[in-house]
Amino acid sequence: METPGKEPDPRFTLANERTFLTWLSTSLALTAGGVAMAAVSPDVFVPWMRTLLAVVLVSLSALAAAMAYPRWRRVQHALRTSEPLPPPALAALFGYGVAAVAVLALVLILTAR
Repeated sequence: METPGKEPDPRFTLANERTFLTWLSTSLALTAGGVAMAAVSPDVFVPWMRTLLAVVLVSLSALAAAMAYPRWRRVQHALRTSEPLPPPALAALFGYGVAAVAVLALVLILTAR
């Protein structure tokens, strides 16, 4: 489906595509982190906390993957119609979500020894 407007500079279109692919790569990394967290030995972390961290990581992964294409479409539309680019609405959620998981994992690592 073609978006109305004029064809943008190919460099911008390709940069938008790279950003889309980066969101998908981030999603895969979050999935891998969630699976790794779930696979950690029960001796290392409290089981319910390990499960919680895994669920948060995999949930962030699903959200990143699900929002990658709609974001690509919105940016592509803005490029074609010379409108301002839309703000990255979920950036704060991903940043704070990953930071919270990292801090909780750090606390668990330090208290498990």
